[in-house]
Amino acid sequence: MQSSHSQEENWQNVNRENPQMEDSTPVENDSNNNKDDNRKTGKALRGFAAMDMEKQRAIASMGGRAAHQQGVAHEFSSEEARAAGRKGGEAVSQNREHMAAIGKKGGEAAHGRRRQRQQETQQR
Repeated sequence: MQSSHSQEENWQNVNRENPQMEDSTPVENDSNNNKDDNRKTGKALRGFAAMDMEKQRAIASMGGRAAHQQGVAHEFSSEEARAAGRKGGEAVSQNREHMAAIGKKGGEAAHGRRRQRQQETQQR
């Protein structure tokens, strides 16, 4: 684990590399859900959670790039991606109400196009 001194140095390097991120003071998060949760628990947002979303994304993006440059980032093979998709599909399909809603929406979309074509041909 890094000491707080080296973490501060890393943050200073981030600021040097990205001048738009110079202000390292915590910014209140725009998410109303987090504010409500924090009021209930009495905890204030700190660190990464206190930053605005753009700043979080910029830092996370730099971390991802660094991991790829170092060769330690995980990249899914097509086999792993297929297995993950299958697992997710199995989990979603267990919820019958959700599957019924998806089917209904798809049917409405298909029948809506058919009705639209029928109306167009009748107008001609």
